Amino acid sequence: MRGEKLGFVICVWFLFMYGSCLCSFVVEKNSLKITSPENLRDTYECAIGNFGVPRYGGTLSGVVLYPKTDQTACNNFTDDLITKKPGSIPVFLLADRGDCYFTFKAWNAQNAGASAILVADDRPEHLITMDLPKEETGADYVQNITIPSLLISNSLGVSIKKALENNDLVFVNLDWREALPHPDERVEYEFWTNSNDECGPKCDTQIDFVKSFKGVAQTLEKKGYTRFTPHYITWFCPEEYVSSTKCKSQCINHGRYCAPDPEQDFSKGYEGKDVVEQNLRNACFYKVANESGKPWVWWDFVTDFATNCSMKANKSTKDCADEVIKSLGVDLKKIEDCMGDPEADAENEVLKAEQQAQIGKGVRGDVTILPTLVINNRQYRGKLDKKAVLKAICSGFEETTEPPICLSHEVETNECLNNNGECWMDTVANITACKDTFRGRVCECPIVGGVKFVGDGYKHCEAPRAPRCQVNNGGCWKSTKDARNYSACIDDHTEGCKCPPGFKGDGVNNCNDIDECKEKTACQCPNCKCKNTWGSYECSCSGNLLYFKEHNTCLSKDVATNSGWGFAWAVVLGVVVIGVVGYTFYKYRVRRYMDSEIRAIMAQYMPLGNEGDIPVHGSHGDI
Repeated sequence: MRGEKLGFVICVWFLFMYGSCLCSFVVEKNSLKITSPENLRDTYECAIGNFGVPRYGGTLSGVVLYPKTDQTACNNFTDDLITKKPGSIPVFLLADRGDCYFTFKAWNAQNAGASAILVADDRPEHLITMDLPKEETGADYVQNITIPSLLISNSLGVSIKKALENNDLVFVNLDWREALPHPDERVEYEFWTNSNDECGPKCDTQIDFVKSFKGVAQTLEKKGYTRFTPHYITWFCPEEYVSSTKCKSQCINHGRYCAPDPEQDFSKGYEGKDVVEQNLRNACFYKVANESGKPWVWWDFVTDFATNCSMKANKSTKDCADEVIKSLGVDLKKIEDCMGDPEADAENEVLKAEQQAQIGKGVRGDVTILPTLVINNRQYRGKLDKKAVLKAICSGFEETTEPPICLSHEVETNECLNNNGECWMDTVANITACKDTFRGRVCECPIVGGVKFVGDGYKHCEAPRAPRCQVNNGGCWKSTKDARNYSACIDDHTEGCKCPPGFKGDGVNNCNDIDECKEKTACQCPNCKCKNTWGSYECSCSGNLLYFKEHNTCLSKDVATNSGWGFAWAVVLGVVVIGVVGYTFYKYRVRRYMDSEIRAIMAQYMPLGNEGDIPVHGSHGDI
């Protein structure tokens, strides 16, 4: 393991010092499908460039154009190479590798009107990742590249050129939908960065991205949509160079954790070890904030530090960092304990974990490029830009589980607004099967009031027959008045609507109260008075009378009272009489039975005057 790690960090050493690396670097790919001509109809791999804006989660279709001149796309196309008209098919410019930077080819293709650039490799080899220029002077145009850039194999490039020479239409579909995994409703992503702000345009881009993306990142994190972790690349100095001036100026903990000199000038300014110490402070800040349940505060810290404690302004000091930490209410003592002593000849657990995390496991590969985003364990390729990164993160959610921000105007247009996305819709109930997702609209029967509609989502959706009244009241009339609720829908497996008792109407649009008093259907007894209520009626009696609903009659209060007491006394007397008669009858029967039993027993031992008339109970034979 030590040998593997040493090999890795030496590789990172060469990456920083000499700009080349033979590490376990993973080329992120997506699929390219040719639909015509027939002899090329197949799906091919292409490598996503580390610039421009890949359409993560989406697709792009177009025709391929190979220019007759300047086939490496190293010069501006002055003529009308691509003429765009309303409704015209997108054009993918095919360019040969060589003669200039990949980014410059993409920039020229974009200016010519291309929707994407396909760079054909000039040699038979495994696909590589097209990266940013190592020399960044005058390369400000890179941040303005917005078209996707992809490298295709040499053999595929040759085949496409032959088809174009034969005047065949080469129609291509670029598919980024599976470029990043999207297994569930939460996205896990890492941001590999550092605290150096003296590395030119690349550092400026990184700082600008952090500031612009902070609000989005914190919103996603606070609501549980994402799990974010910042990381910091470090390398260690081989033991034989620990005592060298370069290692001492670029490393802490006796050569265990190092970073390149910020200005690449060992004679002035900040040193690499200053960058490592601030990286460690940033990592410990995140660790303490995360343990307190507020990991998103990291974004506040790094943006405030970049504003107030920059290296460019010569303010990148421990005191400045401590002031920022205190302003955010994070425990400074815990951060200092986490950092430990940078001068100690011992390992730092935080930076040790960072070095181990740099080594790729599975499909992710080693992290060797600064900065690098890793989304759902896959390295992001493309422009470090708020909109582009958000689009990539959104593509990491399982379809239909994306948060609302993924359907905002800056990420995705709302397809359901255009003719309801060609999906089913109930215009009366305002229920639709159209649901916008990051990858486009989905026609899926909705869930309304806890009830899942069933159907194909395009032409037909309906609620299950029972309980149909839970969904839009089954399309029937319902109303509430005077704390009373009435509905014309009944869950009896019927489709119709019927006004409840006390109402009349079609049951769908209206149910009107029936005035039972006016229609002479209630309270028709002598001296009865009728009062109509909503959905019912009330009966009463005039004068000194009480209404008996059971008999639909009016009685005097006195009569009712006397009758009531008389009835009660009659009931009581009746119960008493029945009890006495029952008791008398019971005693008589028991006494007769006992007498007969006694007489039978005595007859076995002495003659009685009428023994022949008394049966002997319990005897089954002679004695």
